[in-house]
Amino acid sequence: MAKYGKWIGLGLGVAMAGPIGAILGFAFGSMYDKMQNGDMEYKGTGHPYGGSPDYRGRAMQPGDFAASLVVLSAAIMKADGKVLRAELDFVKQFFNKQFGQDLANENIHVLREVLKQDVNVKDVSVQISRFMDYSSRLQLLHYLFGISMADGHVHAKEVEMINDISGFLGLSSSDFTSVKAMFYKDINSAYQILEITPDATDDEVKKAYRSMAVKYHPDKVSHLGEEFREAAKEKFQKLNDAHEQIKKERGVK
Repeated sequence: MAKYGKWIGLGLGVAMAGPIGAILGFAFGSMYDKMQNGDMEYKGTGHPYGGSPDYRGRAMQPGDFAASLVVLSAAIMKADGKVLRAELDFVKQFFNKQFGQDLANENIHVLREVLKQDVNVKDVSVQISRFMDYSSRLQLLHYLFGISMADGHVHAKEVEMINDISGFLGLSSSDFTSVKAMFYKDINSAYQILEITPDATDDEVKKAYRSMAVKYHPDKVSHLGEEFREAAKEKFQKLNDAHEQIKKERGVK
């Protein structure tokens, strides 16, 4: 059973003030209700969502960093409209390495409650930027892309969300582009294969694919011999891959 007293012991100062505090207050409150019903066990020394003073002017403590990860993790996991098991597993593994299994389990319990809320990423990110150094914020961005990539590809809505968070965190556009390039394959090349532009509608993407599929179908060059047919198959596969990539990025089935 989770022992939420560790959240108190880690010194949740900055995190329990401002917008992050409001989010965690709701999460801890929900867990407290479950404890009262016997669904969870609390072995801390105080109320799990008690108030705290304004900690402006002090550096973030370990508990503040954990809380920041939890809140922004939830924002990214929900960005594309669905929370995937692969994303949750990624967060679990990260927390296990970062904080140890016991605290990781507590973080995940809190994360599940935060996922039920609407997170104002601007207010949360601005609060984080006031207390977290630049290098740490850059590493946080790397972590968020890791969540997005957990299922094998980065959804366009997740990239948009991370881009917004990066700006609110005060990170430079060049740093955002650098970290993004480590995870996200630019889909402009996929549109170029289909001979369309990124502003094409979903119907235009479908029509372009069908048109190009006819143009690149291996049977078109079968009369030229097996070697040309094999080359056509490779090109046709690239066409299919480009189409599938665009559909994934747009969330189209």
